[in-house]
Amino acid sequence: MPVLPGAEPFRHEGGEVGVLLCHGFTGSPQSLRPWAGHLAEHGLTVSLPLLPGHGTRWEDMQVTGWQDWYAEVDRELRALSERCARVFVAGLSMGGALALRLAAKHGDAVAGVVVVNPANKVHGLSAYALPVARHLVRTTKGIASDIAKEDGAELGYDRVPLHCAHSLRTFFRLVDGELAQVTQPLLLLRSPQDHVVPPADSARILSRVSSVDVTEILLEQSYHVATLDHDADRIFEESLAFIGRIAPSVGKEGTAAGG
Repeated sequence: MPVLPGAEPFRHEGGEVGVLLCHGFTGSPQSLRPWAGHLAEHGLTVSLPLLPGHGTRWEDMQVTGWQDWYAEVDRELRALSERCARVFVAGLSMGGALALRLAAKHGDAVAGVVVVNPANKVHGLSAYALPVARHLVRTTKGIASDIAKEDGAELGYDRVPLHCAHSLRTFFRLVDGELAQVTQPLLLLRSPQDHVVPPADSARILSRVSSVDVTEILLEQSYHVATLDHDADRIFEESLAFIGRIAPSVGKEGTAAGG
């Protein structure tokens, strides 16, 4: 199936500092493209891959699982590491969980982590029904476009394949057990008004990582897809400042961008 217009992966060859951006569950690179563009404009090397099964139709996602999604970002991280002196990982929602696992597994190969409304658990009684329900019902309603901004729209599926939701639940449990291995500087940005991921997820992540250099920022004007919402510019600027503080070679423009 052809990739939906706007869902294409994004890559930019910049300087010696690289950033890997990971999009969310049933979403696409479209939700992070403005962020990727901002980092690229400030001279960074940027990779924003399209996760397997995403960006086309939900039926294509139905036959994929967390191993496929993680393998894709793992490959991208290794490729970035070959051509960059320092590499940062970042992500939105499930992409945040992918970024945290990369940090846990790759250690010093990851210089820092930026997560926006990171997901840590599939919540609700329905989560416990997934092992059985996924064999009876193929999909449930989608989670895309939780955006406060009136003209904001996320390019994502309007249905969630339950096989994938079950796989996601397994992945969250795996990552939760690995959070103590995350020691890198961490910037976590979250929306108090998030209708997809509750604040408990961010709180649990912050309580379980071993990072000493931790910054938490509240995105008061945005919902879940904050990268396309009212606080998008703040995310872009704060992440650039965070990267510039840890890797000063980003340059004066990038280091000063967050004020």
